[in-house]
Amino acid sequence: MAELRNIVVLTGAGISAESGIDTFRDAGGLWEKHRVEDVATPQGYERDPALVQRFYDARREAVQKVAPNPAHEALARLDREWEGGLLIVTQNVDDLHERAGASRVVHMHGELLSALCPICERRHHWTGPLIDRPECPSCEARSLRPDVVWFGEMPYQMDRIYAALRSAHLFVSIGTSGAVYPAAGFVSDARELGVKTLELNLERSEGSHWFHESRQGPAGKLVPEWVEELLGTG
Repeated sequence: MAELRNIVVLTGAGISAESGIDTFRDAGGLWEKHRVEDVATPQGYERDPALVQRFYDARREAVQKVAPNPAHEALARLDREWEGGLLIVTQNVDDLHERAGASRVVHMHGELLSALCPICERRHHWTGPLIDRPECPSCEARSLRPDVVWFGEMPYQMDRIYAALRSAHLFVSIGTSGAVYPAAGFVSDARELGVKTLELNLERSEGSHWFHESRQGPAGKLVPEWVEELLGTG
């Protein structure tokens, strides 16, 4: 523990599933209900923007009705009490990390409660629907779209994420499938850099073989236990 200072934590759909947010790849998940090509690609948005807006309007409404769970709260505690470097990189587009109290968070796939104007490239906090094409508060164009990264688009803040990985002593992956790149490649990048790696997941992910240690169980149990262990209070 004395050699640990800088930590990068990657979180995926599994950490928010315990708050009642649908995952993508599990049985009954979002990709069984909707084709990825229809609701999560620029081409799908160009073909049928109303379908895409309805999909994200429903998710934006739903996310505001759920609450952070013990896993989010444990990471928020780590954010408050860890004196070293910490970056929580989330693939999730919900705001549950922030609502739990974490501030050192990067949303690499964007945020549901944000709207992006492709005309002026401004972002605005947004809690209501976009289906009715409201005006952009900055330029008044009726072009607002969900501020989420679709397949084929570049994830946000990759330079910051890779810089954090290069200076990390520990990389922890929580609730991820290990199937979506570039996030799925972070663990192999970390291993090549000599970083210790830990997986906390409901079951072994596709990339489990890359981790020095893999623990299976609910995030709401594993993450608080790990934070207690790390902070030396367990």
